[in-house]
Amino acid sequence: MDDIKGFYEGTEYHSPQRITGWWSRLFPSLTFYGRAISIVWHASRRVRNGHYDSADWHDDSARTVKALEEVGCRLEVTGIEHLKDIDRPCIFIGNHMSTLETFVLPSLIMPHGFDLAYVVKRSLIDYPVFGDIVKVRDPVVVDRVNPREDLKVVMEEGARRLEQGRSLIIFPQHTRTVDFDPKQFNSIGIKLAKKTGVTVVPVALLTWAWSTGRLIKDFGPIIPSRTIHFAFGEPMEVIGKGQEEQQRIVDFIQGNLGIWKAKG
Repeated sequence: MDDIKGFYEGTEYHSPQRITGWWSRLFPSLTFYGRAISIVWHASRRVRNGHYDSADWHDDSARTVKALEEVGCRLEVTGIEHLKDIDRPCIFIGNHMSTLETFVLPSLIMPHGFDLAYVVKRSLIDYPVFGDIVKVRDPVVVDRVNPREDLKVVMEEGARRLEQGRSLIIFPQHTRTVDFDPKQFNSIGIKLAKKTGVTVVPVALLTWAWSTGRLIKDFGPIIPSRTIHFAFGEPMEVIGKGQEEQQRIVDFIQGNLGIWKAKG
């Protein structure tokens, strides 16, 4: 993958203090979505013209971070040191809370030499405009109807992406939710890591600043007072049946969510 320079340095990222304009303070959702739609629209045009590569994807992800910060949102990212010494494709396994992480994670991960692919539900590739961008990144697509069939697809297609040198981001939950339920957090990522022998990186996130919409789930109010958190855990190899590693990921997510939510 081409060398990609990130918008941050070091092992942590904390959004800089900035003065938010009066319009953004009064109408954060309107301001942010206006910018986000522009980012997606221009990206879709580049996709249709055949000019959209990994660097473009990273840059659009970074632009989304900037758009969030410009309306007063703050990002706190820790555990970046765990990404620096991984020199082969791996699997990032995390909880899924909102649309935000889908947009933001590429700009946090790709500067460390990872080319990425998501495991996504089929409805995402059918989205107008945005679906063009999702498809060009060659995701692993599941239907979320038959768990056994989804497992087969992830085992086969996920292994193929890893063989091609691409790391995977997997959200094992059935649906996005602010309240993390370990019972809904399946072990599909661990199973793929065991089959392929690749490293697993736990990801905990709290992205409630981009809330769920009432009419359209993906477009809820932007709430800048809610700090956005990402934490990357220590890489791990799957040994045995993977039950211990699965529990370590669950504990990592629950532990971070407890700390972050207590802070408000």
